[in-house]
Amino acid sequence: MFVPARSCVRLGTLVLLSAGLAACGSIDGASHRLASAITPYKIDVVQGNFVSKEQVEALKPGMGRQQVKEILGTPLVTPLFHRDRWEYVFTLKRPGVDQQTRKLTVFFKDEMLDRFEGDEMPTEADFVSSLASKASKNKPPNLEATEDQLKRFPAKPDAPADKVGNDAPSAPLPASYPPLESRN
Repeated sequence: MFVPARSCVRLGTLVLLSAGLAACGSIDGASHRLASAITPYKIDVVQGNFVSKEQVEALKPGMGRQQVKEILGTPLVTPLFHRDRWEYVFTLKRPGVDQQTRKLTVFFKDEMLDRFEGDEMPTEADFVSSLASKASKNKPPNLEATEDQLKRFPAKPDAPADKVGNDAPSAPLPASYPPLESRN
């Protein structure tokens, strides 16, 4: 190759490389702006056992382990070195709201409930209303069509009675079926 042609190829390669890098920067900036404009759906994360105030009030010293389990459910934590202690932990994490954590520890002595201690538990009604408050902010969609909206769609003709699913009698089932494998 001639020297002037070689320098033109080098210059052309340099120009293409520079244009490619500039395009990457603008694509990256556009994708970053798009990603910041679109927010992902975030779910509520519920972990552990919800224990209500009513359940705690039903606990009485002297109850057996099975009775406590019937009232509170299976404990989330049963410590290995503290066999006479059950721990119930409930965590609710919702987007845009502080995480709620409630703990209840149940102590046994000679296989009977001795005492329990923990956080103040909400009533079931309070807990359900706190969950429903998030959903009530969004207005439910209108699911009924007006007469004007219905007129836009033509009425469907009645389906013939011999089609399946229209309360028509179906053909009787065979008394026997052919064998699945041939007998040789």
